Amino acid sequence: MGGQRDDDNRQATGMATRRAVLGNAHVDRARAQTTDFDADFQDFITENAWGSVWSRPHLTKRERSMVTIALLAALGQDDEIAMHVRATENTGASRQDVLEALLHVAVYAGVPAANHAIKIAKAVYAEMDKTMEGAGA
Repeated sequence: MGGQRDDDNRQATGMATRRAVLGNAHVDRARAQTTDFDADFQDFITENAWGSVWSRPHLTKRERSMVTIALLAALGQDDEIAMHVRATENTGASRQDVLEALLHVAVYAGVPAANHAIKIAKAVYAEMDKTMEGAGA
């Protein structure tokens, strides 16, 4: 059995995937804010969410992004929705992809959940557009 080596590999793979999806600036901020209190939790999400689930080969990052946004919308996880909408710049999920995922939310989790998530996505996209305009793109 690999034991610690497997954990180390999932941590390294997870960190690489987390950076690829969320961007270095986001991950660096999260790491800088980590304390003794939440260090184990940060390791847990890096190894499990990013190293075990997001790193699996069957779905693309685009597809995982759409699924994640839909699930977060259904659960009402506003901050996480915004973070993952921003991450679409790195995953390849288009604005139309996000809208399609949120239409599924409306049918399967309720119109209010989708409506709220659409408002969040619109605000994030407006912020992203403003940043891009400021960067001269």
